[in-house]
Amino acid sequence: MEDVNKLKPSFLSSDESLAVHAGERLGREIVTNSIRTPAVSTTTYFYKNSSELIDSKVRLYKYLLVSLSLSLSLSLSLSLSLSLSLSLSLSLESTSVMASGMCTSTVVLLAMVPRGGHIVTTTDCYKETRMFIETFLPKLGITPTLIDATDIAGLQAIVNNHGVSMFFTESPTNPFLRCVDIKLVSEICHKRGTLVCIDGTIATPLNQKALALGADLVIQSATKYIGGHNDVLAGCISGSMKLVSEIRIMHNLLGGTLSPNPRHPEHHIAKRKMTDFGGLVTFETTIKFIDSLKIPYIATSFGGCESFVDQPAARNWDVPRDERLKYGLKDNLVRFSFGVEDFDDLKADILQALDTIPTKTSLYSHQNGVVSDKN
Repeated sequence: MEDVNKLKPSFLSSDESLAVHAGERLGREIVTNSIRTPAVSTTTYFYKNSSELIDSKVRLYKYLLVSLSLSLSLSLSLSLSLSLSLSLSLSLESTSVMASGMCTSTVVLLAMVPRGGHIVTTTDCYKETRMFIETFLPKLGITPTLIDATDIAGLQAIVNNHGVSMFFTESPTNPFLRCVDIKLVSEICHKRGTLVCIDGTIATPLNQKALALGADLVIQSATKYIGGHNDVLAGCISGSMKLVSEIRIMHNLLGGTLSPNPRHPEHHIAKRKMTDFGGLVTFETTIKFIDSLKIPYIATSFGGCESFVDQPAARNWDVPRDERLKYGLKDNLVRFSFGVEDFDDLKADILQALDTIPTKTSLYSHQNGVVSDKN
């Protein structure tokens, strides 16, 4: 089967241009001559005869690398164009789009980690992903092991002494932005036949080419930077044709189709593996700081045009404090997602908010512990 990158036109040489034009220009002839791929309100497509069905299937695999059996609530054509655009932007063989980032994570884990298998992931990651790995996968006889994102020696020991099916990690991680040495962990894991899956949502495909560094699979919550406007839910998985084809089978079974700085402890790794550093910043401060900000919304997502700020401890107020601390969610941790507002405006707003932070400590009581406002 033809590699999707062979379809890349010479006049679209940059990632930025490919992200804008690849899906539309290369997928247009399959459905329409319009500039933009239209949304079609249908769940299936008919064919004039069996020969047309076979020809269409061949063309879809050649150009868009997804199976005909997908029935997408937005439209098949939109999702296929997005798959192609992402594949070309990432310089990958194949990409499949799904209903959300969480949908993508669960489908990948269920497809790639066998019953009775062993998965290693990191303590610092998206809460719902960790909960799925810790609470649901064991019901399938799968053993989860959690390690620190930078514990290379720990990962090597586990992989060498246990039959590990997959190492699954974000890089950078959420919310502490720990950077995993993807090249090194891939070398360690592949020596023992362990798959490496990287969640690159925070880095984005433009800033980090995880598969070129050795990972087997890379997932993105397209709800964030790929969507960019806080108005869609989507996720995608990219990798080799063989692996993504296996994942598509599980996706079709489960559904979940797509709807219409230098002080950082791993800065040297980020500089080597990323072309830029994204717009999500995490630091420890106070509730007073958040409430004093005027520009950002107090909201839990990231990757849109607007700046967001939130306090993970307050967001997880129903989780006992001891449990939060186990994952490093201190009471004074604040997560800030920078939007596209003017830098000087954001800087001035942050500085004035920092000036309001009191020196004394107060406590905000909650049902399962306290969230402190502490300098």
